[in-house]
Amino acid sequence: MEKTASAGNKGKGIRSDCHVSITLTENTGIQIKLNSKVKVMYGDTIIYLAQEILDFFEIKNAIIEIEDAGALPFVIAARMEAAIRLLIPDKKEFLTEFLEENKYTTAKDCYRFSRLYLPGNTPPLMINAGLHKPNGIILDLEDAVAPAKKYEARFIVRNALRSLDFYGAERMVRINQIPAGLDDLDYVVSHNVNLILIPKCESVDQIIQVNKRINDLKIKHKISGNIWLMPIIESSLGVVNVYEIAQCADNIVALAIGLEDFTADLGTKRTAEGTESFFARSKVVVASRAAGIQPIDSVFSDIADMEALKQNVIKSKAMGFDGMGCIHPRQIKVIHENFAPDVTEIDKAKKIVKAFIEAESKGLGVVSLGTKMIDPPVVKRAQRTIDLAIGMGKLSQNWMEEEANEKV
Repeated sequence: MEKTASAGNKGKGIRSDCHVSITLTENTGIQIKLNSKVKVMYGDTIIYLAQEILDFFEIKNAIIEIEDAGALPFVIAARMEAAIRLLIPDKKEFLTEFLEENKYTTAKDCYRFSRLYLPGNTPPLMINAGLHKPNGIILDLEDAVAPAKKYEARFIVRNALRSLDFYGAERMVRINQIPAGLDDLDYVVSHNVNLILIPKCESVDQIIQVNKRINDLKIKHKISGNIWLMPIIESSLGVVNVYEIAQCADNIVALAIGLEDFTADLGTKRTAEGTESFFARSKVVVASRAAGIQPIDSVFSDIADMEALKQNVIKSKAMGFDGMGCIHPRQIKVIHENFAPDVTEIDKAKKIVKAFIEAESKGLGVVSLGTKMIDPPVVKRAQRTIDLAIGMGKLSQNWMEEEANEKV
């Protein structure tokens, strides 16, 4: 009895993707039918890859139809494997090449001003995403993927983590809601993901479940190093439990708030003023600071209005957020420029740090700037501003030495 399964996208407007249909037969041998825009140049390569995958899964009799719109090998492999594993309950993975460039880790306190969302089943948007230089790239398996496509999206995301150069961006994956999202982890944990976003997080128990699955997979695949977590607070219950969530695990590095789902949970509309979400956003910031992690604001949904985005970032920064999500590459520059310290902030921070160093060199227990006393938290915040300015190229690493030379 013949069985057929398919995966991928086809039709008008599809690019850098493909659609694969596989029918298991009894006595036909292997028949590969390829319809490709690049058949003249790459037809033989595509057919060779398809045959290699069939051999890997020990398939001897099948009819394979490939509608190709310029898909890269990692996409073709993901589409074929998804279709095959719908037909054959096989746990083997046909893994694409792992780029040496992707074998980097990220620090707990690395910059997370921007994180660019990319739908997990839309490979064309992933291919050059790193060129836009976001701090993080989110391969999204949740809201950005239609329910019927979630299974096959896992293979695309897995292969993208292995095969695409993200140019140093933190590689993030937003899994589905717990408990369904636990199975997503099987496709990303052993493929050098840096950070997992946990949507609609409402309890410590959800974090425990995620970390248990991660730790089990790390043991199974002999993985060392950290996989960071960023819970997303998107409901009233999540806001109520936000501090307990923030401090419940050492690998939580940030809390994000998702305002579209949060306002829906409240039964109200999201407004530009944000009065309906002010309490929740403030609580996320306070809980994050109390737990020593980064508070991350929601996305700004109007991708055409850069001035409105700028004002939104300024307000977000004033509330205490360290970054926000973005849904289009053009938002990245505005987000970075306005979360970075401005000239006034840098100058004030420099004065505070210099006053602290001078007082310390004189053995003074009290630091003052003019007639004002400076508390340790103020010095710490000033040093953080200096570090940010240096990291973003707004201040030289040797700024104190250079200023001293200017006075001579």
